[in-house]
Amino acid sequence: MKENRILMQYFEWYLKPEDKLWQQVSREAKNLSETGITDIWLPPAYKGAGGKYDAGYSAYDLYDLGEFNQKGSIETKYGTKDEYLQAINDLHENSIDVYADIVLNHKIGADEAEYVLASEEESQNRNKDKTLPKKIKAWTKYNFTVRNNKYSDFKWNYNHFNGTDWDESGRKNGIFRFSGKHWDQNVDQENGNYDYLMGADIDFNNSEVVEELQKWGKWYINFTGVDGFRLDAVKHIKSTFMANWIKTMREIKPLKCVGEYWNRDMEALKWYIYKTNSTIPLFDVPLHYNLYEASNSNGNFDMSKILDNTLVKQYPELAVTFVDNHDTEPGQALFSWIQDWFKPLAYALILLRKEGLPCIFYGDYYGIPSHNINSMKETIDKMIAVRKNYAYGEQIDYFDNYNIISWVRTGDDIHPMSGFVVIMSDGPGGGKTINVGSKLANKVFYDYTGNVKETVYVDQEGNGIFYCNGGSVSIWVKK
Repeated sequence: MKENRILMQYFEWYLKPEDKLWQQVSREAKNLSETGITDIWLPPAYKGAGGKYDAGYSAYDLYDLGEFNQKGSIETKYGTKDEYLQAINDLHENSIDVYADIVLNHKIGADEAEYVLASEEESQNRNKDKTLPKKIKAWTKYNFTVRNNKYSDFKWNYNHFNGTDWDESGRKNGIFRFSGKHWDQNVDQENGNYDYLMGADIDFNNSEVVEELQKWGKWYINFTGVDGFRLDAVKHIKSTFMANWIKTMREIKPLKCVGEYWNRDMEALKWYIYKTNSTIPLFDVPLHYNLYEASNSNGNFDMSKILDNTLVKQYPELAVTFVDNHDTEPGQALFSWIQDWFKPLAYALILLRKEGLPCIFYGDYYGIPSHNINSMKETIDKMIAVRKNYAYGEQIDYFDNYNIISWVRTGDDIHPMSGFVVIMSDGPGGGKTINVGSKLANKVFYDYTGNVKETVYVDQEGNGIFYCNGGSVSIWVKK
């Protein structure tokens, strides 16, 4: 990963159709580029089961990017196909690479139901049948009559799925595995086998499915010109399928990919990295939970261990570091929102360190009005500026105190003003004696954040005492 790249997740869950996100992307592209954003992850752009009110994860028709009157609207929640293509174009014109969010695990919103034999499974142990096979009515026929074979004539039916969660004839919720089908292997081991997540679960052992999804992927890359994919829910998708699919897509262009494997257990993430031959960087879920716990510990978290058992510490090249996202927002399925007071510390830990690809969340940057969450734009912009202008040279860590931790970037010869000291505390304020190296010796430093007003003098040996306030972060740069 090239140093100093910054990814931004450009949406949050509670956006409304009238927010017209694709138009906003076009308007903001220049500003984002000038700020220092190099990569943008856009939400799922195709028609979901909820039409223009669908965030995109209830995937209905992967070929309808806001072009066909399906599910009650032509546009998706974010706009029309033309606006989407324009947004990508405007980002490219401002040297920003685009990641498309894609949901390959399941389909929701079928056009017709059909009868199929199925066994109901234990919800906590998906390897165990609760019932003998019986006839259920499953929503598994996808005909896309409105699209009328444009782009693809593929029609989905129950043969292309492993199971579903609704029996229309019995009006019953459950996890139903279709007879003659098995849950895919090489998935997360939670619930015995975590292939099944929601909706009609796609069968990645079906050769027609594999062929169609490869065809769709190639179409999508050529049609939209995106530079990469954010792969949704990969823990529920056969890892060998995912690795092969990416390999096939990379024959078209050198795509960037990031995977969402939502598990805080490093062993599960290591297993996936091994299974996919280290081809897919993953979101650093363990780091997110460390940040979440620190923000809720009232100063009683051991900050010297904030990076322990994280991807960024063990596999820095494969870590996408983030603070919060659309799933951790208030009211969402994986709610684990990091408290306001700790957010600047968390962003310093992802934006101002050498390792990992940091991902900024739209909801932090612009705020979430529906939940009275304020914008952190000013704070984040300052840190991006520090990353862009000062984050060079060797990194030396001072993770040697329960509350107060610090690190130095020593600067390099190419960027004359480069180098800084970050110091933060989740408890009382204080200081640390730090050696900043010869390039930064005999200089006066000030706190770029403005949190501490005094300056710090570094002596000829490169030693200085740097400070931060309680529950706060300071970034010291040369005056």
